[in-house]
Amino acid sequence: MSSCCSTSSVFLATDSPKRHHCPVNGKSYLQVPQSTILQHIKKPWHSEYSNLVEQAYYFCSDPECDVVYFGENNVVVDKSELRTLVGVKEPENQNALCCYCFDISYAEARKDSNLKQYVIEKTKNKHCSCESQNPSGRCCLKDFP
Repeated sequence: MSSCCSTSSVFLATDSPKRHHCPVNGKSYLQVPQSTILQHIKKPWHSEYSNLVEQAYYFCSDPECDVVYFGENNVVVDKSELRTLVGVKEPENQNALCCYCFDISYAEARKDSNLKQYVIEKTKNKHCSCESQNPSGRCCLKDFP
């Protein structure tokens, strides 16, 4: 298993492009591990999600776009299908998380500047789990205000 916040492609579809265009907004986004998607979909056992293992998926971070994940075949998973509020998709919501590993909201991060340093320390010591906890599958540190 790769370490948190690494650029390892252990869980990525290695035979697929690292970037793909969102079928709704047309912008290019990075691939996200399929295991991450399964952590955030409301009911991943439903048959409509059975094709997740058959293709690469990508994370759309555009707050103006309702799509969160999309596949190479342009199938989409939008915000309403997730059990997780995606902080980067909800920039006005102060209760949205900027750090999913340690449950830190944007409001908390703005009030206490020491929280980012705390997360940096924990990340250096590999005490985070961004690959599964953060809907983007990437390190939460870049999302801090």
